[in-house]
This record gives sequence, C-alpha cells and structure tokens, in this order.
Amino acid sequence: METITGNHCQCGEETEEEKLARIAQVVDDFKGREGSLIQILHLAQGIYGYLPLHVQQLIAERLDIPLSEVYGVTTFYSFFSTKPRGEYTIRVCMGTACYVRGGAEIVKRLTQQLGIPVGGTTPDRKFSLEVMRCMGACGLAPAMMINDTVMRQVNPDRLTRILEMCS
Repeated sequence: METITGNHCQCGEETEEEKLARIAQVVDDFKGREGSLIQILHLAQGIYGYLPLHVQQLIAERLDIPLSEVYGVTTFYSFFSTKPRGEYTIRVCMGTACYVRGGAEIVKRLTQQLGIPVGGTTPDRKFSLEVMRCMGACGLAPAMMINDTVMRQVNPDRLTRILEMCS
C-alpha cells in the first residue's frame, strides 16, 4: 500500500523567538526585491507552520508596508493559512468536472470521517480539510490532493483506505 508523506515542518523544534528571528532574517534577505512578498510569506509559513497575525505584522513592519497589504495577500491565496494546519492537508477539488462526478459526496464523507468541517483541523492536528475551486485535473475527476499527492478518480467508499495511507 502506498504511503503519503506528511509535512515535515520543524516548527515545533524551535522556540517562538528563534522562529521569529528566522522570519525577520528572511524578510531582510528579500527586502527591496520587487514582488517578493509571496516568497517571504511562503518561507515564513514554512518556518512558523502558518501565518498568524503577529507574524504578518512582523513582515509588514520589516518591509515597511501596510499590514493590510500583507493580510490581503495572505488571505487571497489558498496555500497560505492563518490557522495551524494538520500534518496532512486534504484538498478536494470542487471544480465543475469534479463536482459533477462526486466531489460534494467526497467532502461530505470526509467531514463525517474526520469529524471536522471544511476549513477545520482534527484535534490531533493530523488532518486539515479544504476545498479547491479547480486543481486542473479535470480528466481525473473526482480528484483530491493530500499534501502534494494527487489522488485521481476518488471513490467515496475508499476514503477510509486512502486516509490509512497517511501513516
């Protein structure tokens, strides 16, 4: 059986001060480069695990830009999160092809099996559940991703087995 790898963030192995110092260094390294905000946010999320308001404030202050600009980018792009995510982020495609071929049923079953709503994270922080507008895998519908692994032609009756691959 295939195993899906988790996010191997080392965010729990550093102190708060060490993480914030690393983020400050990233910002300083990219400061002055046109269009670097997305890259900075991506790296900061890799360091911290997510982008809470105080991390966004640090980035805004060090870049000398309004917090609203940082917050706007953070909340616009679905790959950024302002809340802690699970080790495995499950994203179900809800584009037209996936929706028509059973995407809504997959979401319904996952919310039941995981016991969390869309946008939620299990209490043990193992799984987060999200939906996507389209992942560009229309010929593989219904499709979902677990971290960076695309699952194609997902059968709702096999979701338990798919989740077991996350070990």
